[in-house]
Amino acid sequence: MSRIESTFNNLREQKKKALVTYLVVGDPDLETTLDLMEVMVSKGADILELGISFSDPMAEGPTIQHAHERALENKTTLSDALDLVTQFRKKDSITPVVFMGYMNPFEAMGADNFCSRASKSGLDGILLVDMPPEESKDFTKAASRNGLDLIRLIAPTTDEKRIKNICTDASGYIYYISVKGVTGANKIDPLEVKSKVDIIQSMTDLPVVVGFGIKDADSVTSVRELSDGIVVGSALVSLIAEGKNQLSDKISNKIEELSSALLK
Repeated sequence: MSRIESTFNNLREQKKKALVTYLVVGDPDLETTLDLMEVMVSKGADILELGISFSDPMAEGPTIQHAHERALENKTTLSDALDLVTQFRKKDSITPVVFMGYMNPFEAMGADNFCSRASKSGLDGILLVDMPPEESKDFTKAASRNGLDLIRLIAPTTDEKRIKNICTDASGYIYYISVKGVTGANKIDPLEVKSKVDIIQSMTDLPVVVGFGIKDADSVTSVRELSDGIVVGSALVSLIAEGKNQLSDKISNKIEELSSALLK
């Protein structure tokens, strides 16, 4: 059983929802990224999504775009991110870690090479924003051979036929984008989210998590009963953008706020 599957099973037994947290590798630097990963887990994060910096992160809002830029200025590479996971695994063998990124850096490394290295590092899954199922057969096969989950995105505009095709090709969990637009967007419509998540859940046994626009206790409360978990990114990345001063405390407080809201 994979770490992702085990995590969702354990949460389900405890009647809890998953808190999935996101930050960009190398923002503001690799050492801080590792420290914040450990802080997030200690305060209640169940799964860590690590953004892999790219020059054109088209699905991201300004907050995460700037994080990508800062990581690129630090010359952070995909190899650096894999090494970071190896370091993380020295202390944590339980928490799932997922890479979220865009095809170009992964294709440059090659599907077989990346997936082999990823498995050895202790990575659990990959979510490539701009890699539709039709263009990912190499990665699908390589991920399967190396025990990696291939997580898929579903948008509010995705029709039912497309949802079924995406779910058939996915593993780990489904990431439902709760709002139209880019990361950090506002105005989640809980009724619309529930309607779409119900459709997705009718087509797959995989857990469904909801992301985009979730940033505080109120937004968590609005969607916590609608899926198997939530993803929070921009709210955390914006704290990192403020600088290192008391950063660990700021991240700790935010994770505690989000995890507490999930439990109410």
